[in-house]
Amino acid sequence: MELIPESANFMDYLEELDVIDFSHPFIQKKINELFHEGQSEIEKAKIAFEFVRDEISHSWDIQSTRVTCKASEVLFYKEGICYAKANLLAALLRSQGIPTGFCYQRLMLFDTPDKGYSLHALNGVFLKSLNRWIRLDARGNKPGVQAEFSIDQEILTFPVQEKFDEKDFPIIYTKPNPKTISVLKEHTDTLEMYKYYLPDNL
Repeated sequence: MELIPESANFMDYLEELDVIDFSHPFIQKKINELFHEGQSEIEKAKIAFEFVRDEISHSWDIQSTRVTCKASEVLFYKEGICYAKANLLAALLRSQGIPTGFCYQRLMLFDTPDKGYSLHALNGVFLKSLNRWIRLDARGNKPGVQAEFSIDQEILTFPVQEKFDEKDFPIIYTKPNPKTISVLKEHTDTLEMYKYYLPDNL
């Protein structure tokens, strides 16, 4: 699938937003731990991706009720659903001058269509050294789920099954989808939110 940037201006993918608050002291401290000047942009992208994938728990996987949204909250509590984790990865990479946007898939929420659908968030990252965008999915691995950092072939969390009306959206957005942020801000119980209230389309 050809990825389509929403904006031709890379600065739009470096902007600090309310939920991508990379100036926050928590994030600045982590930035200093993760990155140094000798690293290439690809090394930085891989380090940031693997940190968010492996060190930040997916709230559903750990059956936590806590809802996080802002990148700094996700880092502080070390948990979040995919929307929140995508905010943190964007914050870490944007802080390093690596253009990072938001991509979406429409997936079955569980294992069959009758149980409903939800939007799944991942990140689009522009690597100047390759002169192209790649997608990274830092949702978090678990048995049967193995997303990896790859610059050659996408190794994402979930294969899109078009026969079940799942969809892969090609646009790389400059900001998180408003529906995904609203649902995080409107709920206080992740498990209830996850089962019943996640948006199912863009």
